Formats: sequence, structure tokens, C-alpha cells
Amino acid sequence: MKHTRMLQTTLWAGVVAVFGSMAAAQDGPPDTVTEWTFQPAFDQTDAGWDNGLIPWVEAVEEATQGTVKIRVEPAGALISGAEAFGAAAAGLTDGYAGWGSVYGGDMPEGMLAFGMAMGANNTEEAWEVMWGNPDYRVGDIVQAAANARNLHWVGWTNQGPNAMFTTFRVERLEDLDGKKMRAGGPQAIFHSTMGGAPVSMNAGEIYTAIKLGTIDGTYWDTGGIDDMSFQEVINYAIMPGWNPAQHQEIFVNLQSWNALTDWQRMQIEGVFEETYFLTSKMHADGVQEALQILRDAGGEVIEFSEEEIARMRAKSIAEVWPQVAAASAGNAEGVEIYKKFLEDKAAGN
Repeated sequence: MKHTRMLQTTLWAGVVAVFGSMAAAQDGPPDTVTEWTFQPAFDQTDAGWDNGLIPWVEAVEEATQGTVKIRVEPAGALISGAEAFGAAAAGLTDGYAGWGSVYGGDMPEGMLAFGMAMGANNTEEAWEVMWGNPDYRVGDIVQAAANARNLHWVGWTNQGPNAMFTTFRVERLEDLDGKKMRAGGPQAIFHSTMGGAPVSMNAGEIYTAIKLGTIDGTYWDTGGIDDMSFQEVINYAIMPGWNPAQHQEIFVNLQSWNALTDWQRMQIEGVFEETYFLTSKMHADGVQEALQILRDAGGEVIEFSEEEIARMRAKSIAEVWPQVAAASAGNAEGVEIYKKFLEDKAAGN
């Protein structure tokens, strides 16, 4: 009996040692390096490259102590920008940066992450409704939709106001009536609701289309005016645009995500919030610089009056948001949460 107890004790000690070493391995960086390849929906000319994706990549590599290395290829290097979302979902690449429901991929809930028409006014409000306040957590809806499409949402950045850049003056919503504007996804919903004619085209075609008069302008993130040289062909920037806080997301293929250790996943999740506020500030810093470049080129920045902003928000909530809600059950839930968020803000809660 004594020898039996000793054997049991020895075996238990061995089991404890094995599981203890396994737990220790999970508590720190693994011995192997995981190499990922990302292709976003854009190339180096987009503000989302230097002010969104690359800072996140650098933060991930640092947080994982070099055990996750990410190679980023520009749109077109591996697959077209329009196909990049689907490529990440299919596992042809390990990750994607862009807009889940706008320029590639079928994920209506991406409109909630992109930003609602006249929804959040700034970075802080967007974070509160998506992640920061447990009363809302719209981000959980988007994450569930991403997981259902074999993706995991890992990064986010506020690109600033998604404004109207036009060859014509816009001081009231009625000024958009009949105007042809390049617009995709939720932008197109907004523009058509306001009486305009949305036109779908690749980003690289916008400059020439405006110059030739094929379209009257475009919706674009404000800090990216000069990246696209729009100041050469437009006359006006209309602020705050249809979406004061337009966002861009980063997704990882779900198999690639699950192949990481618990520690690696924890480290990457840990940089989500800090990189959000860092990159959002980088975009915000670029907004005023881009607007000044437009002014220096002879353009004019038109600010909507408070009364017109109130009109646009009311019309957006009444007519644009229901179209977003109709796209999916998740969208319908998210829209109701957004409404509650704005009601709470108006009540001072």
C-alpha cells in the first residue's frame, strides 16, 4: 500500500509538472514565429495605410514580442482591392483592412462599424457606442457577423469626417438633388436618400471622372484629399459631411486567428483600444492639413449650419437608418442601439 501511494504521488507530480509547463508556455511568447500576409482594399496612397493599418501591425509585432510577423501587400499585389475581403475570409490571405460592407465582401453589419449617417460625432462617441459602454456594445454584433464569415475583427480606426468633395456649392440638403457623386455602400444609401445619383467606381477612376465632368464629386475621408490629389479637380469640401466619424476595420482569417496561442491572442486583443485612439488621432491631425491644402489650391470649405446639421441628422435617422436596419437582423439590432445612444446623449446621460 505504501509503494502504491508513493507511485500515485509520483504520477500526480508528473501530471502537475506537465500541465504546469504547458500553462507556463501559454503565459508567454511561444518558441515559434507565425508569419501572416495581409492585403487591404487600398494601397500606400490611402490614408488608412500609414495612419491605420501599419501602426496596428507594428503594435501587434511589438506586443507579441516578434512571435507574429505581418507582411502587408498593397491592393492589387495579390488580388484586387474589391476581392480582398473575400480573400481573407477564404484563407487566401491572413488578413484584410478596409470596410467590411463598402468596397468588397458581403457583411451588412460592416455598416455599423463604418459608421452611421450623422451618428457618432467623434472618436470618443464612436468608441462609447461600439465598445466602451456596456449599455451599447454594438461592436459585439459586428464581431459575431465577422466570425460567421470566417473572420475575426482585430482593429479599428476613425478616419475622420467622410465629407462631400464637389464641383458645386452645397449649403442645404436640397443642393444634392440630381447630383452625380461617387458613393459606395452606406454612402450610396445616404446620397440617393438625399435626392442625388450615386455612382459606383474604383477609387483610381474618381480623379479623372471629376475632371471630365462624368461625376460632380465624391464622398471621401477628409484627411485623404491630398493623397488622391482631389484639390486639383474639386472646388468645395462640405463639412461635416454625411458621416462625422467614418471608420475602417482590420480583420484576420478565423483559422489564422485560432492557430495562435492564447497568449498571442490576448496580446493582440490588448492593442485594439490603444491603436484605435492612436490611429484616430493620426487621421484627425491630417484633416486640418488636408483642408488647408484645398484652400491653398483655391478651394473653399463650407461648414453646414447647426440648423442644417439638425435637419440632416433627423432625415438620416428617419429615412437612411431604416434602410441600414433592413439589411440584416444584426443591423436592425445595431440601429436600435444607436438610436438609444443618441437619445441618451440628448438627455445628457
